[in-house]
Amino acid sequence: MNKIETMLRLQQELNDATNGTGWEKGVTRNGKRIDWRRCIWLEAAELVESYPWKHWKSIDAQPDYANIKIEAVDIWHFVMSEALRVYVIDELGGIGELAAAMTSTEAYQAFVTGSKDEARDYYGEIAQVETLVGMLFGTATVEEWTAQFYRVALQSGLDLDALYRLYVGKNILNRFRQDHGYKEGTYRKIWGGEEDNVVMQRLLEADDALSPEALYAALETEYLSA
Repeated sequence: MNKIETMLRLQQELNDATNGTGWEKGVTRNGKRIDWRRCIWLEAAELVESYPWKHWKSIDAQPDYANIKIEAVDIWHFVMSEALRVYVIDELGGIGELAAAMTSTEAYQAFVTGSKDEARDYYGEIAQVETLVGMLFGTATVEEWTAQFYRVALQSGLDLDALYRLYVGKNILNRFRQDHGYKEGTYRKIWGGEEDNVVMQRLLEADDALSPEALYAALETEYLSA
């Protein structure tokens, strides 16, 4: 099983757990409408805000690539969710077929090797993000707009291995949040002065070979001791 298929399966499990089975029809178990494409463009806007694009302030600032990476991973959750939805609703196949389609493009091959255009400036990078959003609301296929996501992720400083590591970390953190009262409002996002995202990244940096199960256990230890 390749890393794209592994992440798709993890996302399916997470969506089933948080939204209820059958979420692909566009409604959660609680009757809330789901719009993954809106989720993507709002996360894309947050990613763009990490660039110093505003001509009236912080004119000497540099892009915050540490946060841009995190925003790209957040977008990836929703890209996969929308791709999973399309494949179910349009009866295009299962997760295996979807993974095959998402790994069939030249953009994916460049993403695997980490090959990017070093000459691109951050205005060009912002344009690539906006291209992704435009494709979502046009006639592009799943293969086309996932390929565009790979371009956005690559210019953000991610390759497949880095995306996989951060995605699995965020996926397990999201599960941890749900298991510890996130929806009920009882979850604590700050642990001993650190945001939970920061704790998760610190744990992965200390041991990037942590299995999903071991990462969950480590998060629990940190949470209970904070």
